[in-house]
Amino acid sequence: MPADLAVIGLGPYGLPLAQAAVAAGISTLGYATGPEAGPLSPAELRRMHASGFRRATDPAQLGRVRTAVICAPTPRGADGGPDLGQVEAAARALAERLRPHTTVILESPVPPGTTEEFLRPLLEEGSGLRAGRDFHLAYSPSRVDPGNRAHTPAGTPKVIGGLTPACTESAAAFYGRLTDKVVRARGLREAEAVQLLETNFRHVNIALVNEMAVLCHELGVDLWDVIRCAETKPFGFQAFRPGPGVGGHAVPQDLTGRASRALRMVELAQQVNNRMPGYVVQRAATLLNEHGKSARGARVLLLGVTYKADLVDQQGAPAREIAVRLMELGASVSYHDPYVPAWSVLDRPVPRVDSLYEAAAGADLTILLQQHRTYDLQGLSVKAQLLLDTRGATPTGAAHRL
Repeated sequence: MPADLAVIGLGPYGLPLAQAAVAAGISTLGYATGPEAGPLSPAELRRMHASGFRRATDPAQLGRVRTAVICAPTPRGADGGPDLGQVEAAARALAERLRPHTTVILESPVPPGTTEEFLRPLLEEGSGLRAGRDFHLAYSPSRVDPGNRAHTPAGTPKVIGGLTPACTESAAAFYGRLTDKVVRARGLREAEAVQLLETNFRHVNIALVNEMAVLCHELGVDLWDVIRCAETKPFGFQAFRPGPGVGGHAVPQDLTGRASRALRMVELAQQVNNRMPGYVVQRAATLLNEHGKSARGARVLLLGVTYKADLVDQQGAPAREIAVRLMELGASVSYHDPYVPAWSVLDRPVPRVDSLYEAAAGADLTILLQQHRTYDLQGLSVKAQLLLDTRGATPTGAAHRL
């Protein structure tokens, strides 16, 4: 049965798009280019299937749609930049079945120039069609904030940049069915650079506040109170909060090798953020020492090992590196996470505790890495022998904060 839309890549970008399309009444099929891993719960996936969402196992089905959106993940590659392997696989699968008048849109996070210089040749060579003449080609930054119920797809503007003005309008007509506002960029590269700016904005500002966390701890300043006061400023400030590291799927890009100069601030931000798991372990060892205990042989309980609160996704979560570093110090590590029934580090299963309060009371140190809503932080702060809060989520004075 033909479908209006094919979402190619059922990961962190594709599944939310498919969910929004199905909710808007668009006939949608999904085609996986790799492992399916995204922010949707099993219940949400069941509702999508009940509403008509179909998974395509035969790539031939991709040739029977009006719009194809490539949402393949682009994880960090060996060179530090995004790995376009899944985008290439998606393009080759689509190109062999591409029909005239189809609208092809790329949503994967990529460096500016990728849609025209990388994706376009793959589609044209594989199909024998010409972009801008025989089919429409556009780019739209994926704007997904997993778990954020305040910003729905309908209320989140979509940026569109096409190879030609006609390509832009064709993509805009599609997204106009999903969102209340479509913003037209001048072209493909501008739309791609929007994604670059949005991703780097997050990483740079998190790096700033992470450095502030280290500095304020050394100065004896309560950073969380500083942020509370600063965010009352009605202009020129947006609150970011420190944490044990930066997870998620969007890779910060400094464009090294693609431009005459790199984004030096992004490179520095990556260095700062990459140091945070080590800083957390350093703070943990210091706290243990201050309470007459050594990290070697200490029982350490990690709370929340996903990259974001109330989600199952562990992509890039700092918990893994923190666990490894603690183990290297000789600590005995266990964990609790309501969304992660089993967890392995260094190919070894990490013990999962069932009775949270009992485990916190028995651990020499409990480290809050993710503040899932199910956690009673007031109760935990009372039960735990020693609690390190990396999220500033516990009541003031109830725990040692990052």
